[in-house]
Amino acid sequence: MNPTHTCEGSVLATGYQATRSWVASIIKEKLKVFPNYKPKDIVTDIKEEYGVQLNYFQAWRGKEIAKEQLQGSYKEAYSQLPYLCEKIMETNPGSLASFATKEDSSFHHLFVSFRASLYGFEQGCRPLLFLDSIFLKSKYQGSLLAATAADGDDGFFPVAFAIVNVESDENWKWFLQQLKTALSTTPRGLTFVADREKGLKESIAEIFQGEEVYHAYCLRYLSEQLIRDLKGQFSHEVKRIIIQDLFTAAHAPTEQIFYKCVDSIKAISVTAYNWIMQSDPTHWANAFFQGARYNHMTSNFGELFYSWVSDAHELPITQLVDAIRTKIMELVYSRHMEALDWMRRLTPSMEKKLEKENLNVRALEVVSLGDRIEVRFENSVQIVNVDRWECSCRVWQLTGLPCCHAIAVIMCLQRDPYDFCSRYFTTESYRLTYAESLNPISNSDGPMWQKGESTQIVTVTPPPTRRPPGRPTTKRVSSQEVGRRQLQCSRCKGIGHNKSTCKEFLLEC
Repeated sequence: MNPTHTCEGSVLATGYQATRSWVASIIKEKLKVFPNYKPKDIVTDIKEEYGVQLNYFQAWRGKEIAKEQLQGSYKEAYSQLPYLCEKIMETNPGSLASFATKEDSSFHHLFVSFRASLYGFEQGCRPLLFLDSIFLKSKYQGSLLAATAADGDDGFFPVAFAIVNVESDENWKWFLQQLKTALSTTPRGLTFVADREKGLKESIAEIFQGEEVYHAYCLRYLSEQLIRDLKGQFSHEVKRIIIQDLFTAAHAPTEQIFYKCVDSIKAISVTAYNWIMQSDPTHWANAFFQGARYNHMTSNFGELFYSWVSDAHELPITQLVDAIRTKIMELVYSRHMEALDWMRRLTPSMEKKLEKENLNVRALEVVSLGDRIEVRFENSVQIVNVDRWECSCRVWQLTGLPCCHAIAVIMCLQRDPYDFCSRYFTTESYRLTYAESLNPISNSDGPMWQKGESTQIVTVTPPPTRRPPGRPTTKRVSSQEVGRRQLQCSRCKGIGHNKSTCKEFLLEC
C-alpha cells in the first residue's frame, strides 16, 4: 500500500492549489448556460463535487477567466472598434457609428445611432428627447449616455447612445454634436428633457444655437439638488412636503396655480422658496416653459433601455453594442407587428385619454359670444379657441390632446375631435416609428468584428480606468422617492434619528 495520497481531491482539499484556470475550466460550461452563476454558488458546488474548499476571491477570479474565454478578450474588443463602426454603417446604411481615442491611443468615446432609430424618430415621434446616463460596471468601467424618445403610445424609443470613458461635460458635448450630425435636420421646436448639470445647460445652448430648441430641466435631478442644498435644515417629512409642492408647481398649467404652490413652500421655508425661484422655472414649470414636453417631467423615461444595458454591462464593448442592437431590433419588430392589428385612429393609450376627457363633456355648457366661445361648469369659465388649438385651462396645449372643454366646443361645431389631436398620437405615426428594421452586424459563425480588420489604421487600447476590487452591484440604482420612511425616535417621537442618538433632554418621572 502507498501511504501517500495522490488523488486530486486530497491535493486540493484546502483550495491552495486550486488555480484560477482550473476553476474556470470546471465552471465554463455551466456559466455558458447560467450567465448569472454567482461566486458563492461556485464555492458551494465545487466543495460538493470535488471536495475543494475555495474562498470567494478564487471563485470570482475563476469566473472572470471563464467569462473571458467564452466572450473574448475585453482588451482586444477595443482594438476591434474601428472595424465594428465600419460594419454598422455597411450593414445598416444611413446609420452613424464613430469613435475617438486620446493622444495615447486609449479609448475615449463611441457613438452609435442606427438608421432605423433615426428614421423612426424623425418620421413618427414627437420632437422630444430624453438625455440620461448609466454607469457601466464592466472591467474597464465607463458610462453609457443615451437619447431616447417617446413614441405615439408613450413607449420609449431608443434614438442614439454612446459609450464613454467617463461621464463629463466634454463627453456630453461630444455626444450632442454627434447626435446633431446624425439627424438629417434638427426638428423644429425640439425639446431636450435633461439635467441642468454636467455641462448640459451650456452644451445644448451652444450646439443648437440659433435653432428653435428648448431645454426642460429634469424634475428628478432638480428635486434631488434641492434636498442636497437644504442639507439638515428640515425633517424628512418636511422635505417630502416641499418636494411634493415642487412637483405640483411644475405640473401647474397656469401661473396662478404655480404661485399658489410655491407660496405653500414659502410658508414652510423662505430658503427653499428662494432656491426654487432662482432655479429658472422657465425651464421646468409648465406655466412658463415655451417648448412642448407633453407633461414628461423627468429624463429617466427610458428605464427599460437602461435595464438592457445593466443586463449586458459585463460584456466586452463590441458585444455590448451588439446586445443593445439586438434588443432594439426585437423591440422594433414586436411593436411593428403589434400595431398591424390596431384599428383605431389613435394609439391605444391615447384613445383611453381622449375617452376619459370625453366623459366630462356632458356636464359642460358651451356659450358662444361672437368670436369668443366660453365653456362653463359651476363657477368656472374656460375660453376655447378651436382654430389655434387652445383652451385657457392649457391642458390641450400641454398634452397635445383636446381637453373636455375643447371637445365640448368641437362637438357643438359638429366637427370631429380626432381632427384636433396631435398627429404624433395617431396609429399612422406609430407605424412610421417602427417601419424600418435593423440588420445584423454579425454572421452565423460569430461576430464579424472578431475576425476582420478595419481599413483604418487606428490603434485603440482600453481606457486606463479599471474596475475596483469587490463585487459590483447588478442592478441600476434608480432615484429614490423623497417620501421614503425615516427613523422615528421612541423617546421624543422626532424624525430622522433613533433613541440612542436622541439629543432631547427628557425629565424622568
